[in-house]
Amino acid sequence: MAKTLQNLLAGVPISSVIGNTDIEISTIEFDSRKVTSGSLFVAQKGTQVDGHGFIPKVIEMGPAAILCQDLPNDLAEGIAYVQVADSARAMGQMASNFYDNPSAKLKLVGVTGTNGKTSSVTLLFKLFRQLGHRVGLLSTVQNQIDDDIIPSTHTTPDSVKINELLAEMVRRGCSYCFMEVSSHAVAQERIAGLTFAGGIFTNITHDHLDFHKTFDNYIKAKKGFFDQLPKTAFALVNIDDRRGGVMVQNTAARKETYSLQTVATFKGKLIADSLFGLQMDVDGQEVWFKLIGKFNAYNLLGVYGAAILLGEDTEQVLTALSAVTPPPGRFEQVVSPSEVVGIVDYAHTPDALQNVLETINELREGNQQVITVVGCGGNRDATKRPEMARIACELSNKVILTSDNPRNEDPFEILEQMQAG
Repeated sequence: MAKTLQNLLAGVPISSVIGNTDIEISTIEFDSRKVTSGSLFVAQKGTQVDGHGFIPKVIEMGPAAILCQDLPNDLAEGIAYVQVADSARAMGQMASNFYDNPSAKLKLVGVTGTNGKTSSVTLLFKLFRQLGHRVGLLSTVQNQIDDDIIPSTHTTPDSVKINELLAEMVRRGCSYCFMEVSSHAVAQERIAGLTFAGGIFTNITHDHLDFHKTFDNYIKAKKGFFDQLPKTAFALVNIDDRRGGVMVQNTAARKETYSLQTVATFKGKLIADSLFGLQMDVDGQEVWFKLIGKFNAYNLLGVYGAAILLGEDTEQVLTALSAVTPPPGRFEQVVSPSEVVGIVDYAHTPDALQNVLETINELREGNQQVITVVGCGGNRDATKRPEMARIACELSNKVILTSDNPRNEDPFEILEQMQAG
């Protein structure tokens, strides 16, 4: 696949161009190590590394063009230079152009929020497959095109990879794709150039302050997703979260709501909850679901609302949704022969851990004890470490603090920070 640089620049705000734009581009690369002749190298200003520093090395590899915010002092002959205000945003639009705007050829729905993103997109993926559609999935756990599973390394991949995956979904006849949209992805312009049919907001609590620095910045990043939605899209928010309304203040999309507590477009009521499932009233119909806990009641309600907004039949949606099983690692149960119940959950924030443990405590019987094994990842928000340990201790009979992917940090330092709670 190849496109001319001029074609790739369609819709991209350009500060200046030096060189020939009628050249063919074979790949778009932001990793200097992957550049070959025919590549467009995108120099991005990252949080840890400035890609502009690699331009001299990249020039030796003979790329066709370089996209940058700051032009280098020495311009090599035979290479086109495109200067823009924001390389990451421009790359998103150019990636979309490179793959012929695949997000506009299917219905792309993004889910954002601190907790519930993976569960929601996975439930939507399973639901729409049961309803007979060809579907794509972009999630923390995995990317998937119908039965074909593709390993995932980020909540939201880079913009080039997203468009590559979307283009493959279109090629295979997918009519829908459900995608997690992280706050990092919004702030780093990984979703720039995408056409969304809808967006869902689950909830927001403290997370990723290592990256965003303040909670206000975190909220702005989440809100930024809805600010980008077109008027043809829907914006479905959990109105029981006090920041649900804030998310859609400036959106051009059609505003819709879901709630377990108040009047909303889609109204639910939790009737019964057990270790085997939950019963809920959804818009006046009682339905039994295989998922557990109030937090999953919210996830189910949001998924139901999105399906209706996408034009699906109410009865068919509820019937199919009642048969859907939980995503792996999201309140996943393992029962031993001696009936010891193990629950595996991704809970990576204080709020998520509290929701899981409160649900377990509400559902446990007699003298059953809760033993919690919990860890905190390295190179992530350190402020939540003592808080998660405190919550685990308050809501468990026994707690085991352990390592959870320390990355570049000393695991014992992470444990010491947790013990402070």
